[in-house]
Amino acid sequence: MFEKRTHFVLLFSLIILFTLSNCEYQKIKKSKDSKLKYTKATEYYEKGEYGRALTLFEDIMAIYKGTEEGQDVLFKYSYCNYYLKDYILAGYYFRKFAETYPTGKYTEESRYMSAYCYYLDAPKSKLDQTTTYNALQEYQFFISKYPNSPKMSECNDAIDNLRMRLEKKSYENAKLYLNIGYYNAAVISLKNSLTEFPDTKFQEDILYDILEAQYLYAEKSVADKQKERYAETITAYSDLLKNYPASKYLKSAEKIKKDVEKKMKS
Repeated sequence: MFEKRTHFVLLFSLIILFTLSNCEYQKIKKSKDSKLKYTKATEYYEKGEYGRALTLFEDIMAIYKGTEEGQDVLFKYSYCNYYLKDYILAGYYFRKFAETYPTGKYTEESRYMSAYCYYLDAPKSKLDQTTTYNALQEYQFFISKYPNSPKMSECNDAIDNLRMRLEKKSYENAKLYLNIGYYNAAVISLKNSLTEFPDTKFQEDILYDILEAQYLYAEKSVADKQKERYAETITAYSDLLKNYPASKYLKSAEKIKKDVEKKMKS
């Protein structure tokens, strides 16, 4: 009985504290006192109440723009968005900080955080890669601007990861043409993917897919075009074996080659 009563008293006290805190916040939000809002926003920020801090910082951002306090407001406002996992807005405001205060005390950190936020928001390879390109651009700018930054290793790792996403996306797009039966388009797209990413880890897969797509394209061609396209299939076979003599696709590649040679003789 005593434990239940203690639990009830504790719960009631928490409700009262929350209500009072919310009333205080609403009163501050309606206030015209920018200094009060700045002080309270900072307090909320330091306590990890980022939603409340963000709203108050937003209310006074224009008032403090260009001042010492303005740097603090915009910087913490950016971090509020970051902690609330709104990485697109956070990245935007970190970049805005660096552009607004190019010699500010938080400029280097803001440049890094801008790139990092875009990195966190960069989608999986099957989705649109606009944010991935934005992240790469931000990281490359940061590296050129701060070549001696202690964050350099992290930046390089992130860039490698982002480029891998783009490589995978490029390969998946090209492979899609093969999967749906657009064989000539597949050959062109796969070759373009190799040109764009010559050191891609998907090189062996792409070379085999070019061979398969070229073979199927020849098979589906009209009779007077087949000989020429079968010859291109043999070239694709040679390209695969030249780069990967012990290719994991060797058995399938050999089968295609034998079939093509047989048909070219008939």
